[in-house]
Amino acid sequence: MRRGWMAAACLAAAAFLLHLAPGRCALAGEGDAGGEAARKVTSTEADRSSVEITVYNVGLGLVKERRHVALGQGESTLLFMDVASQVIPSSVSVRSVKEGDAVSVLEQNYEYDLLSPAKLLEKYVGKTVRIRYRSPYTDREDEKEAKVLAYNEGQPVLSIDNEVTFGIPGNYIFPSVPADLIARPTLSWLLGAKSSGRRELEALYLTNGMTWRADYVLVLGADERRAGLSGWVTLDNRSGATFRDASLKLVAGDVNRVREDLARRGYPAAAKAMVAGEAAPQFRESELFEYHLYALSRPTDVKNNQSKQVGLLAAEDVPFGKEYVFHGADHYYRSQHTGEIARNQKVPVFLLFRNDKASHLGMPLPKGIVRVYKRDRDDSLQFVGENAIDHTPKDEKVRLMLGNAFDVVGDRKQTDWKVVSGNTYEASYEVALRNHKKEGVTIRVVEPIPGDWKILETTHPYEKEDSRTAVFPVKVEPDQEVKLRYRVRMRF
Repeated sequence: MRRGWMAAACLAAAAFLLHLAPGRCALAGEGDAGGEAARKVTSTEADRSSVEITVYNVGLGLVKERRHVALGQGESTLLFMDVASQVIPSSVSVRSVKEGDAVSVLEQNYEYDLLSPAKLLEKYVGKTVRIRYRSPYTDREDEKEAKVLAYNEGQPVLSIDNEVTFGIPGNYIFPSVPADLIARPTLSWLLGAKSSGRRELEALYLTNGMTWRADYVLVLGADERRAGLSGWVTLDNRSGATFRDASLKLVAGDVNRVREDLARRGYPAAAKAMVAGEAAPQFRESELFEYHLYALSRPTDVKNNQSKQVGLLAAEDVPFGKEYVFHGADHYYRSQHTGEIARNQKVPVFLLFRNDKASHLGMPLPKGIVRVYKRDRDDSLQFVGENAIDHTPKDEKVRLMLGNAFDVVGDRKQTDWKVVSGNTYEASYEVALRNHKKEGVTIRVVEPIPGDWKILETTHPYEKEDSRTAVFPVKVEPDQEVKLRYRVRMRF
């Protein structure tokens, strides 16, 4: 019962806040004893002449906005409102756009003690408020004075009629808004101007809570040789501010950040998987230091608590290849094995394509998830797998692991083991590969052979991919089994 009364009290306090005079909340510090010599000027998003946002894929946004503000001669306190609530205060700077405007910054503050029912009760600890409530016994409305002794864990502790209580239901009525509570996050500058007039100021700051990611959709053709690739940018804004008609830029790359700023990072929502038609590219790509910059060719609204998706690229007839890989393991070669080492081992399947102009691509690809679809016999798209890619420069190969092949399996066994000397061994292996598909496949048998090794005998040619890897390309026709046999000498 008491919990229900408390909920009603909180709702009532919130309703009271909605009736506060907006001008009262807008002037942070209003009502301070003695007043201030500097006049106060309030600037909101209505004063914006332009705004540019650069979003990094590390949960960071750079905001650069210009506003027209009327300043008087001498010192003025500029209350710069409608900024991101996750602004990094140490990153803020302000300047006059026009050369020759004599405006100096004397002091800079970030006000974020926001007006709320909980904050009101916190500020009134030790002070008296009124509670208007309806008696559950007489059903009459009454009003009492109460001193707020404490406010912890969402409940005020009150002194009423010389008795201490809590959980009193009713409407809390406050005589005024404390001067140090503000309606929304505000940057505050103490500025000095040699003359009065209207000036265009540019404010720049970093904010947490903004991030972006790339998502890609790859639609395989019926012959599984060519595909259509579309890319989308998912922008997530949890910064606490809305930016309308913003110039949007995205930076892809591994930008280093200092740990003290990371503590306030916002958590982006998961990007949606999209199966969409082609979208014309809307971003212009260019280099920026050791990263890549993608600039949206039109202004857009970036709303708070919004996920926005914009087309990044669209390409058709992208040639690709399919690769089956049968992996071995290092411990297969370390000791003697009896019986089969592996039975009906699954064979992963990969898709490969090159990010170059010949493949109708060639734009540096930001890291993201590639979701792959293929049309079934009813011409309906079906999901066949996904994989993440890292930042991929132009002319590099993209390799996607989609899953395990259903109709391709293999067995492995050690057929011989011999100790040649104290640290030299010879072993023989047999890999049996079976293909139950309607078409032939080539399976790359990848053997990670440890130590100093040499293959003495083999039924199939191989490539020494690196100092520890032998790769056997094995062609297996439909409904056939092919056995790869080889003998290797190893020295550890």
